[in-house]
Amino acid sequence: MGSQRMVHVVDDDDAVRDSMRSLLEAHGLTVREYDSAGAFLSADGEEGGCLLLDLHMPGMSGLELLETLREKHNDIPTIVMTGRSDAGLRARAQRSGALAFLDKPVDEDQLMSTIDRALSDNGAKLQL
Repeated sequence: MGSQRMVHVVDDDDAVRDSMRSLLEAHGLTVREYDSAGAFLSADGEEGGCLLLDLHMPGMSGLELLETLREKHNDIPTIVMTGRSDAGLRARAQRSGALAFLDKPVDEDQLMSTIDRALSDNGAKLQL
């Protein structure tokens, strides 16, 4: 499987990461998991794919990670997800280059179609 079918899951919740891994692998995707924004930044970022990013994490938040990536000119297609959303978060995520903003619990069909488009369209804008 090529790097185009890679999904990097960044979430501090072990259960969320485990369930995302199971779901995404069942759909034929390769998954790399990170329990924090810092862990993702420390990893070798040469694998491509897309990023599935939780917004609310201790330490560096998902939005801070997204902003840091953009400052470094890393345009990995990013889908953000949160259990606590509001218009301000959506706007900030959009300004930071997020492709989609999904509310938890995430609908499986919506998630998979969003990931498929992120991977196949090389980051074409989706929905916020």
